[in-house]
Amino acid sequence: MQITDVRIRKVEKEGKMKAVVSITIDEEFVVHDIKVIDGEKGLFIAMPSRKAADGEYRDIAHPINSDTRNKIQQIILEKYESEVATEEV
Repeated sequence: MQITDVRIRKVEKEGKMKAVVSITIDEEFVVHDIKVIDGEKGLFIAMPSRKAADGEYRDIAHPINSDTRNKIQQIILEKYESEVATEEV
């Protein structure tokens, strides 16, 4: 699996959510609404989710294992940090 495109839409409002991201996998499959969150331990991603009837949030799409999640997170956060650094120059 290769992530062939990452599109970052920064969130201008103050708060923990910093951006909403879309990724393209193998130039064939797109996942929208991945969130970049600034948490207590730094930036991380949250996969697209919806609120269930019991009030809990459930992921709509997500990696099956932690290695894949880490790979996706690393690629997204590198792109996000690159865009933020470019804006500061």
